[in-house]
Amino acid sequence: MKVKICGITDPDTAIAAVGFGADAIGFVFAESKRKVELDKAKEIIAKLPSDVMKVGVFVNEMAEEIEKIAYYAGLTHIQLHGDEPASLSEKLTLPVIKAASIENNDSVREIKNFPCEFLLLDGPKGKYRGGNGLAFDWKNINLDILSEKKIILAGGLHEGNIEEAIQTVQPDMVDVSSGVETEGKKDLQKIKIFIKKAKGSLTRRITV
Repeated sequence: MKVKICGITDPDTAIAAVGFGADAIGFVFAESKRKVELDKAKEIIAKLPSDVMKVGVFVNEMAEEIEKIAYYAGLTHIQLHGDEPASLSEKLTLPVIKAASIENNDSVREIKNFPCEFLLLDGPKGKYRGGNGLAFDWKNINLDILSEKKIILAGGLHEGNIEEAIQTVQPDMVDVSSGVETEGKKDLQKIKIFIKKAKGSLTRRITV
């Protein structure tokens, strides 16, 4: 099971997360309490291994600005977390992760044809587009609708529910931000436990 740790703002946390087994690191460039300065993101990315995904999170940004930031910082993937049209995704030169707030099967159907490498299924919207720590009802969503898509599960994940989440949804990757924080700051112990449980749960699901 691949794991993305999102909302990273300092190199020590990023390096530690990768050391624990994180496959992707997310950098928020939209308005958020986890927004990272462009030069800081560039500094962090320069210290990460080449095989780790470096994902930039944007909300309703212009394609030209996304491309400019991605090139300067060294991003490998673009996460669109707003109301971006398919035409914007098609303009981008890097692989796209399209995030969507999931409430019911209608919201799943709305995104099934969006052009992207991954669909990120997030919880309900809160103050910000993501990172609100809210989960959707995994068991009452028909993910067969998205059978041809690679799925990233996000929203309300933490060490206490990650194994159940993976068992239920069986995504290609899981994404966590607030679920590995203590008092609004990334907690290395929580990151370590989350990654260990996420990666261990796949083995148990296969062998049952």
